[in-house]
Amino acid sequence: MGVETEAMLKSTTARESWRIFGIMSEFVEATERLAAIKPAVTLFGSARVRPDSPYYMLTEQTARLLSDSGFSVISGGGPGIMEAANKGAFFGKSPSVGLNIQLPHEQANNPYQDISQTFRHFFARKYMFVRFASAYVVMPGGFGTLDELMEALTLIQTGKARKIPLILVCSEFWGGMIDWFKDRLVSEGMVDPEDMNLIQLIDEPEKVVEAIFKHYEARPFGPLPNEHEMMLNL
Repeated sequence: MGVETEAMLKSTTARESWRIFGIMSEFVEATERLAAIKPAVTLFGSARVRPDSPYYMLTEQTARLLSDSGFSVISGGGPGIMEAANKGAFFGKSPSVGLNIQLPHEQANNPYQDISQTFRHFFARKYMFVRFASAYVVMPGGFGTLDELMEALTLIQTGKARKIPLILVCSEFWGGMIDWFKDRLVSEGMVDPEDMNLIQLIDEPEKVVEAIFKHYEARPFGPLPNEHEMMLNL
């Protein structure tokens, strides 16, 4: 190994080591800032939806109802569905929380955030979406939305996260995916039939709120002691 190559490797290793401290600081800072927002609902969807879209207006209405019902609303802090979610909550009774991500393009922080936290790393941001949510409400979206949805679904399915309502809004948009889950994943044994019960398909904002309250009729919004211990290993 040449001297220059060895020096480059040492430099890279040092940068990677210092990067760990940056990741740790993101977890610590976000955990401290979000500790008081409970109960909260994570609501996310496409960044590309325009304010005149029916999806945008439906998201804003849903977020407002959640906020007025006592739930902080956590979203991605950017434009589109994220903006609609933050906007609805911002004018409601409970905090509007934006978990922003630094991206080369597409992400610009929206102005409707009572609490704004910025991340450099997707995995730290996704952890916070799960860590503080009493429910997931998923609006129409693209690859990023699917990534966050599948992460939450996998964590709940495998017992790495507590079971919370996971609600897909807009059956016309999501119906084909749900049918494919049943026709392919369930029929071919890739998932258990009971796993489909982890997902609810709901169209009306009022029924979204109703479904969340129904889930917590006989238990608190926060994690139970065994669930808290489980989430420490998330």
